[in-house]
Amino acid sequence: MSLEKKQSDEIIQVEHLENVQDVQYDPEFERKTIRQIDRRMLPLLGPLLGLLYSVALADRDAFTLGLLYSVALADRSNLSIARTAGMEEDLQIEIGNRYSVVSCLYFVPYILLQLPSNAVLRYFGVRYCMTVYVIGWGIAQLGMAFVKTWEQLLVCRVLLGAFEAGFFPAMTFVITTWYKRHEMQTRLAFFYLSAILIAGFAPILSYVISLLKGKGGLNGWNWIFLIEGLLTIILGIIAYFYIVDFPDRNTFLTPEQTKFVLTRVQQDRGDALADTITAQKVFKHLGDWLIWAYSVMFMAGAMVSYAIAFFNTTILRSMGYSVAASILLTTPPFLASVISAFILSRLSDRMKHRAGFIAFQAMITIAGLACMAYAKQNGVRYFGIFLAYMGASGVIPGSLAYAANNVVSHSKRSVSTALIVIWGGIGGILGTTVFRQQDAPRYINGIWATIGAQLLVLVLLMCTTITLRMRNKRSREGKMKEPLEGQPGFYYTL
Repeated sequence: MSLEKKQSDEIIQVEHLENVQDVQYDPEFERKTIRQIDRRMLPLLGPLLGLLYSVALADRDAFTLGLLYSVALADRSNLSIARTAGMEEDLQIEIGNRYSVVSCLYFVPYILLQLPSNAVLRYFGVRYCMTVYVIGWGIAQLGMAFVKTWEQLLVCRVLLGAFEAGFFPAMTFVITTWYKRHEMQTRLAFFYLSAILIAGFAPILSYVISLLKGKGGLNGWNWIFLIEGLLTIILGIIAYFYIVDFPDRNTFLTPEQTKFVLTRVQQDRGDALADTITAQKVFKHLGDWLIWAYSVMFMAGAMVSYAIAFFNTTILRSMGYSVAASILLTTPPFLASVISAFILSRLSDRMKHRAGFIAFQAMITIAGLACMAYAKQNGVRYFGIFLAYMGASGVIPGSLAYAANNVVSHSKRSVSTALIVIWGGIGGILGTTVFRQQDAPRYINGIWATIGAQLLVLVLLMCTTITLRMRNKRSREGKMKEPLEGQPGFYYTL
């Protein structure tokens, strides 16, 4: 029997979920099932530890999502490493704003293809879509190893953005369909932070690869794209067999476990099974200003993260560090951001609260950016990079969870996650363009632009908190014409 036929036969459909509010499950059965889902869906302690754990348990999928997204982050951000490894001289991208153009045009197809890719995800299936995405961007990355001009590099970057467009919103969408609302941020943090943890070591890997300079007639930057592109293609092929689908289509749980997963989601927010996505629904969901507010918050965090990813080595070089030291010093801020953001995400889930934690991390980001701009000592400026990245890395999963907690139905979840990541792409464009070459080495204008984005986050948090609190109050008092989000018993998470 073919793998496709086997998977089709094992798809478990659970219907009749209308009267599940009083259904109870054995706590041990619940704990075991959730732990099994976590191992399958997310990296346990990060992709590398997840890999070791999965080998020990013969659980091949424990690390897949985080590892693939780690590769995506590394592939999109290794441009700055390649720049210091000889690409700047070979392709003359230091002339004018060429580097910024090459960096930011990646985000044009990345933005335009977010919503369409999420809309067709259930139709084509998660496994097929994700395999095409990963192999596609691996081929684009491989092509970058052989470009001769900066224009050719630009074309490859555009293709890279096109194939990576569907990955992050799809994974966010899928993850949020498996868990209850106040379990999401910890899982999203595992997914995102474990990914940036391994991506934080990517500069070291890229530097080691660049030492192959001269081998085979290739420069160091050629080898970076060549090896990392081949690795991505191989992972894409392997991932075809391991990617996890939506709960109602899963093939790794027993029928009883699947019913349990769908029942607890139905009890929590009433959207265990998918509704049909139509153009009318898409436009209706886009008319909700709240999902635009969550999206702008995500943009603010992404703007800082991309700016640091693309200009970190340049800023460190301006402090007087060598090429090797500037590359190696990019890793510690990634590690610190993983620890801080995960701790705060865990607290946010336990307290069932989002806005306050996002506000706190936005203020940390502002403090870090101010240090980067105005501190006179290099040590303080470097500490500013820590603070800025720690804050921004927390805003990203926080915004995702804030949005995921306050929408109901698969169609609205699909639209909201796509819109959020679209704005993340806009943040990438801003992060790579407001840091202009002529403003080096401190990039004061770019830093003030990113500070302004964090201030906007604080304003939006105030507006959303007031709105959601008032809606919850009116619903509890019976003053609403219909239930919140059309779901009886549903209340917004503040």
